[in-house]
Amino acid sequence: MALLERVSTLIRANLNDLIDRAENPEKMIKQVILDMQNQYIQVKTQVAIALADQHLLEKKKIENQEKYVEWTRKAELAVEKKQDDLARAALDRAMSFQQMAHNFDEQIADQRVQVDLLKNALVGLENKIGEAQGKCDLLLAQHRRSRAVGRAAEANLKAGDGSKSATFDRMKHKIQREEAIGEAHRELAGEDVEAQFAKLERNEEIERLLNDIKSRKSLSA
Repeated sequence: MALLERVSTLIRANLNDLIDRAENPEKMIKQVILDMQNQYIQVKTQVAIALADQHLLEKKKIENQEKYVEWTRKAELAVEKKQDDLARAALDRAMSFQQMAHNFDEQIADQRVQVDLLKNALVGLENKIGEAQGKCDLLLAQHRRSRAVGRAAEANLKAGDGSKSATFDRMKHKIQREEAIGEAHRELAGEDVEAQFAKLERNEEIERLLNDIKSRKSLSA
């Protein structure tokens, strides 16, 4: 996502190199800190939104689980009243809610990945802001004598930033992989042959559940 890419760029920024190339180093470093603070606010907002979405998905999952239990009870009641057709209809409805609960499980897992990515970006950006603020005066002083002492410190900083770049590349690839898997699932779900077999299996499961209820009722009678 674009926000994470912007944050990654800020985190990977080599402050020494930026100061060395700037016409007005003091103004530049203050602007960098301001940009980081603005991005931090945006990422923090996105973390809150992503967490809220995750909680909503978890709530929806629980609601569907409760509906599954409710319609299973109704099927049992229909069996007691010798109304098998009504019991089948109730079991069909119960299975629909059960499937929805499973679907929410997948969405919740994807959402947790997104929340973790945003939280990691938030921590990385917070650390970078602290680094920039803590080293602001030092970096400006280094700039004033950098022409004389060379760029050894800058080279060390650049080498240290590679791991952070690799981390965000892995995050980006993970998101892309999750999206590809989701698309593949959607394509497979649309195949007519699969849909027909799924319907057959669903009806068979309904009959099995109906027989289970009848067996339990006969044993308890």
